[in-house]
Amino acid sequence: MVLEQDVNAAGRVRRVALASAIGTTIEWYDYFAYSTATALVFNKLFFPSLSPASGTLAAFATLGVGFVARPLGGIVWGHFGDRVGRKAMLVASLVLMGLATAGVGVLPTFAQAGVIAPVLLVFLRVLQGISAGGEWGGAALMAVEHAPEGKRGRYGSFSQIGVPAGLILAQLVFFVVNSSLSPDQFRSWGWRIPFLVSLVLVAVGLVIRLRVEESPVFAKLRSTGARSKLPIVEVLRARPKQVLAAAVSFIANTAMGYIFFAYLLSYGTSVLKLSSTTMLVVVIVGSVVWLASIVTAAIWSDSVGRKPVYLAGSVLLVVWSIPFFLLVDTAQPWLLIVAVVVLNVGLGATYGPQSALFSELFESRFRYSGSSFAYAVGAVLGGGFAPLIATALQSSTGTSLSVSLYMVGVGVLSLLAVLAFPRKPLVPVTGE
Repeated sequence: MVLEQDVNAAGRVRRVALASAIGTTIEWYDYFAYSTATALVFNKLFFPSLSPASGTLAAFATLGVGFVARPLGGIVWGHFGDRVGRKAMLVASLVLMGLATAGVGVLPTFAQAGVIAPVLLVFLRVLQGISAGGEWGGAALMAVEHAPEGKRGRYGSFSQIGVPAGLILAQLVFFVVNSSLSPDQFRSWGWRIPFLVSLVLVAVGLVIRLRVEESPVFAKLRSTGARSKLPIVEVLRARPKQVLAAAVSFIANTAMGYIFFAYLLSYGTSVLKLSSTTMLVVVIVGSVVWLASIVTAAIWSDSVGRKPVYLAGSVLLVVWSIPFFLLVDTAQPWLLIVAVVVLNVGLGATYGPQSALFSELFESRFRYSGSSFAYAVGAVLGGGFAPLIATALQSSTGTSLSVSLYMVGVGVLSLLAVLAFPRKPLVPVTGE
């Protein structure tokens, strides 16, 4: 009987982990489809009256708007995630993201509708940002709060791999569409296909998410009546230092991540004059390494602790920032691949253990709010305008060294925040 219960429990944990991975992959596919299109075509489609450089800046500005909305999503989803449940908010985030993404796929361009086109684009990006702000916390907590003791890093990584997996899926879809059509066809209507594919993916994700059980930690909170009435207020009062440290620790990862998969596409095609196909392949290779390093780092953190893994990754990101663009500027594809491979090892080490680490910083009654808000604030401070800042720096200075120095700056900032993390879990994830 005990053995049967153990088998059933293990199967339940695996189902939740798989649902977390698949759901976040679909969610981030939607988010990154926008990022990819921003780097490739949105400047021409929605800001054609501007110069190429100004159009790119404007397109990346709409990318940043989605990040500004993410703290709002973190607060709203965190509140109801701590009050209503993790599962319900995960379903809501997936529906909202899918509808917003499909909406981008049917938008009129500037040539068809004038100024209303970029206005609608920004509105849909805001909806994506709100959804993304609440998605991560729910997926991370579902995986971590179901995980057995000693394996929270391993199971928490399933929510983390959804980010590179979604990026890989988005890049592959764009690669296939871009390779199958002429440049004129892609700019005319082909760019819409990846956004409309979202409807099918969201349907699949909903079927999977609706079948998983609620987090046992939240179920206990509900049964005991221990839920917080105003979780975001309580977490900011009880754990302000932890919220700040968690948010700042994420700045470098998200800033360098968006420089890698959003800015690099634009830089490679517009400045280095490499084909979009070549750049998509480079990003896909880097994303595969990112995914593998996330899992490796998360498992490693179960053995040595979250902080040592974070420190190793943070140091690598700082050290590699200048060599990264020195290799990229050779315009040799194999050297570009070396550059992104090493960078993504650092990104994986500072992202793999994140679900477990953030969960271990906050008590269960306000854990969704604390984790989501810290994640969203770090994202907006880091990745929100990183491609815009990188484009502006390169355009104004004429050298990628300025972008590298920017990467060093955010890397050092996050490294200092990582040093403030506790060596061991601050609070228990289960059994509170």
